[in-house]
Amino acid sequence: MKKAKLKLLISIVPFFLMAACATKHHVILEERIPPAEKREVLKEEKKEEKPVPPEQVEKRESKEVQYGVASWYGSDFHGKPTSSGEIYDMYQLTCAHKTLPLGTTVMVTNIENGKSLELKVNDRGPFLKERIIDLSYAAAKILGMWEKGTAYVKVEVIGPLIEQVQQFSVQVGSFIDEANAKKLAEELRKNFENVYITTLETVTQKYHRVRVGQFETEESALNIAGKLSQMGFKVLVTSR
Repeated sequence: MKKAKLKLLISIVPFFLMAACATKHHVILEERIPPAEKREVLKEEKKEEKPVPPEQVEKRESKEVQYGVASWYGSDFHGKPTSSGEIYDMYQLTCAHKTLPLGTTVMVTNIENGKSLELKVNDRGPFLKERIIDLSYAAAKILGMWEKGTAYVKVEVIGPLIEQVQQFSVQVGSFIDEANAKKLAEELRKNFENVYITTLETVTQKYHRVRVGQFETEESALNIAGKLSQMGFKVLVTSR
C-alpha cells in the first residue's frame, strides 16, 4: 500500500513542477512581449517624446498703453462704411478708437481672462464716455467678451510689422500668462503636428500666441482651422 502511494506521489510531482515552470515562463513572455493594447500605449508614449519646437520671440516697439472698458459692435453696422472708408465686416479683426490714427495696429488684452489679440483700427468710436475701444464681433468672440458685452481691457499700440515671406498659420489662443499658453500647446500636440508658441514682446508686456503649422497656402491653413473649430476652439488664420 505504501509502495503504491509512493509511486503515485512520484508520478504527480513532475506534473506540478512542469506546470510551475510553464507558468513562470508564460509570465516572462508577457513581460517581454507586451499585448497589443500595451504596445499601443508605448507607441503613444513614444509619440509624446517628439522634440517641442523652440519658442519664437518677436520684439515690437510699444507706442502707447491705455486701460479701460471695451465693447463690441456687430450686425447693425455690418456692410456699412467705416471712418477709414473700408466696409465694416463683423467677421474681421478690426476695432474702432476715438483718437488713434486709422490703420494703427493695437494689441487688446482682456484683463479678466488674460486673452489677447492684434487688431487694426479702421473706425471711430465708441461714443460712450466710459469706453475706450469698440471691437468687431469676431474679436469679441475670440477675447471671450461677446456674451457679457463689455470687458476691462488693456490697449497697447504696437509698431509696424516686419515684412516677411507670406506663410499662413492657425492661431488658437494668445495669452499674457505663459502657463496658459503652454497648457493649450500641450493639449493641441496630442492631435496636431507643428504646434508652437510665438511670443510678441513689447516694452510693457509679453504676449504668448499658440499657433499650429506653417502653411504655404491659405487653403491648407483653413483646412486645419476647420478641424480645430469643430473641436470647439475659436481660431483665426494669420499670415503674421
